[in-house]
Amino acid sequence: MRRWAAAVEYLGTAYGGWQTQRERASVQSALEQALSSIADHTVKTICAGRTDAGVHAWGQVVHFDTPAARSPYAWLLGTNSLLPPDISLHWVQPVDNGFDARRSAFSRLYRYVIHNIRGRSALLHGRVTRIAQPLDESRMHRAAQALIGEHDFSAYRAAECQSTTPMRNVQAVTVFRIGEFVVMDVRANAFLHHMVRNIIGVLIEIGDGRRDENWAGELLRGRDRSKASVTAPAQGLYFCGPQYPAHFDLPGPAHAWFPA
Repeated sequence: MRRWAAAVEYLGTAYGGWQTQRERASVQSALEQALSSIADHTVKTICAGRTDAGVHAWGQVVHFDTPAARSPYAWLLGTNSLLPPDISLHWVQPVDNGFDARRSAFSRLYRYVIHNIRGRSALLHGRVTRIAQPLDESRMHRAAQALIGEHDFSAYRAAECQSTTPMRNVQAVTVFRIGEFVVMDVRANAFLHHMVRNIIGVLIEIGDGRRDENWAGELLRGRDRSKASVTAPAQGLYFCGPQYPAHFDLPGPAHAWFPA
């Protein structure tokens, strides 16, 4: 058996999330079906981070094991030829058997994109979250700095979150504007279920003036999800990808190019 790693880009609009499920199409099932055809046997994948329905990814990373003798080029082109147009592989390469796409990652980066405009865009449907009210991105950025560090993020986790601990280490949060877009980049060692979308829900209320800048930190310290804001929609969220120790010799995370 040989272990391979691959980076996957996908538009999550048509899928019930990353994970294979009975009721809806998933990114994992589409990828595994294509890989299995190239390998000529059933292939199972492990991903760096499971994404919810409607969430997109620039650089999801997976690993899989196979005895099939294929070149990286054959895995890449062959698999992409069998995938739907909204899922594609960026690269495929062999890795040490000690590599684990989920456990070996020491950080993960998400981007959330808000189209801050009164009218809606047909071309951006399903790719951004539209907020009509003007947002103050500077207020949002300052408020988000209270979340940096290792904390109990109970106020920012979903009720159905299955993590055994609410503790997470947020390494950086940046909120900035590019024209009509307000963007948040957040990096952490790992994320709780709906954590990024719940943070954005809070920051939107701060950005439009309904809440004080101190509210994000107060919620964090209070650890009460019921006192926080609504969960922001999924379509504005992008998984940029994980980071791994240098000795695995993997390409860096994909560049988050949207919005330019």
